Amino acid sequence: MPTVSVIYFSGTGHTAKLAEAVHQGAASVAGVSTHLIAINGDDIVKGRYTNDGVFAKLDASDAIIFGSPTYMGGPAAQFKAFADATGGKWYTSAWKDKIGAGFTVSQGASGDKLSTLHYFFTLAMQLGMIWIGLPELPNQTTGINRLSSYSGVMAQAGQEPTNVAPNEVDKLTGELLGKRVAEYTVKLKK
Repeated sequence: MPTVSVIYFSGTGHTAKLAEAVHQGAASVAGVSTHLIAINGDDIVKGRYTNDGVFAKLDASDAIIFGSPTYMGGPAAQFKAFADATGGKWYTSAWKDKIGAGFTVSQGASGDKLSTLHYFFTLAMQLGMIWIGLPELPNQTTGINRLSSYSGVMAQAGQEPTNVAPNEVDKLTGELLGKRVAEYTVKLKK
């Protein structure tokens, strides 16, 4: 059975809400197994990501969707510690031909979120992964892809509570990405 894993770090809970939406979209595709994996501080020891159980799940996955808030124009340090720990995966080509995708949240409409998505894209390319973007045109009526990102999903959240932001259309955009990744994963497995 094809497996899609969503791995993310969330500082204030907003990225977690978007991760849940991405995961829900992937899980909506029949015949797909999914994992929702949070990077937490306990997994980082002296700046290094150390959770081998997570790596075992990701090794067994056919697709990996990366998520992090955008802090100061890039992914959070906690996500970066995870990414740095993938060096062994790069060296052995362990994730070659897995599908990759990404999502991010920041306060501003731009907030330099594109830099975080490009970081994910570069990480995926170095790992030999196949990147899946977001083909949804910005829709004035529904709000889908309202921030007009094709590299992955961008959502906006400031100091609002997590039941307010990211808003419903940003979460729906995340669901569409998760579903697209899962659908392509099924196609690839055939």
